[in-house]
Amino acid sequence: QVQLVESGGGLVQPGGSLRLSCAASGRTFSTTTMAWFRQAPGKEREFVGSITWSDGTTDYADAVKGRSTISGDYAKNTVYLQMNSVKSEDTATYYCAASTRFNSRTRYAYEYWGQGIQVTVSS
Repeated sequence: QVQLVESGGGLVQPGGSLRLSCAASGRTFSTTTMAWFRQAPGKEREFVGSITWSDGTTDYADAVKGRSTISGDYAKNTVYLQMNSVKSEDTATYYCAASTRFNSRTRYAYEYWGQGIQVTVSS
């Protein structure tokens, strides 16, 4: 099994930045892709971005592309989400996810999930 724990959430001012961390433990060697999803009240869980361990390839949703960076430290089994120029629409519960199979934008591809961490963008 793989356990994922998010950290770094909280209140962020509009236009500010946030940096979330996801620490993985357990059978981390089996994971091929790490991803971030988010879910706002009344909305479906949506893909934010991902990183593939093998080559560092990243993928971003249009809503965050250009102002977000996903990075990973394989030795530390940790993945990060840096988001700049945040806006109210970024308010959501952010989830870290891991897949042992392939890089995908669908949540169904990911077997392991963190409990989620709240990010609130407000003045």
